[in-house]
Amino acid sequence: MKRRWPITLMCEVLEVSPSGYFSWQASGRGPGQGPRRSLGDEAVLAHIRAIHAQLRGEYGWPRMRKELLSRGHRVGKERVRQLMQRHGIRAKGRRKFVVTTDSKHRLDALARQLRMPTTAAA
Repeated sequence: MKRRWPITLMCEVLEVSPSGYFSWQASGRGPGQGPRRSLGDEAVLAHIRAIHAQLRGEYGWPRMRKELLSRGHRVGKERVRQLMQRHGIRAKGRRKFVVTTDSKHRLDALARQLRMPTTAAA
């Protein structure tokens, strides 16, 4: 193909920049191949599940990604988010604060103290 048509013309027709074409050619990947990854999705998912179980499900995707990076696995945030979402791995929600004190009672503290019998040792 290169011998028939100039590369600049092919890039123009395909709406690709010449620099993008040359960087793709230098990468050694064939047409239709995705990005080179050091770990496959299954391996990253196994690490995510292990961390999720180890930390009792407390990490969402941002902290999960930071944990993966600290363990030496370079992964993107969108990849971690999508894998967790696709496989139903979610962080636990925080518990709602429940007020247990009834401060709207009718008795005030002074009235209760006045009604109490006093026992003074003399």
